[in-house]
Amino acid sequence: MSTLTKPNHIGRKISRIRELRDMKQEALAQALGTNQQAISAIENSETIDEEKLKAIAEALGVTVEGIKNFSEEAAINYFNTFTDTDFTNSQGAFSQNHQCSFNPLDKVVELYERLVQAEKDKVEYLERLMKGK
Repeated sequence: MSTLTKPNHIGRKISRIRELRDMKQEALAQALGTNQQAISAIENSETIDEEKLKAIAEALGVTVEGIKNFSEEAAINYFNTFTDTDFTNSQGAFSQNHQCSFNPLDKVVELYERLVQAEKDKVEYLERLMKGK
């Protein structure tokens, strides 16, 4: 018996697209007006009727063909076509320099110093309360 998944298991494709869109089964269930158990059953089904598939595709923000033709390898290859080499000359969202202008460790130290000071202030306040009684 092979442990490989069948290439046209629609339920698994729906599950993977849902995960890639960072959507929980409960959210998809709510969008479809059903419950999480029904979504689980759908994702375990090899085939799904066309009307239900249309509703699922709409809820996921993809086309029915997108679900039917989805493949993990194609998605990985699509994202691997992007490169980090030189975005300074490109147009659009990547044309900005996204360098960090502060040291993140300094910010962490600053946060801890504020937390320690808050605790010291709290202790001082409680000590004043205790002396007043």
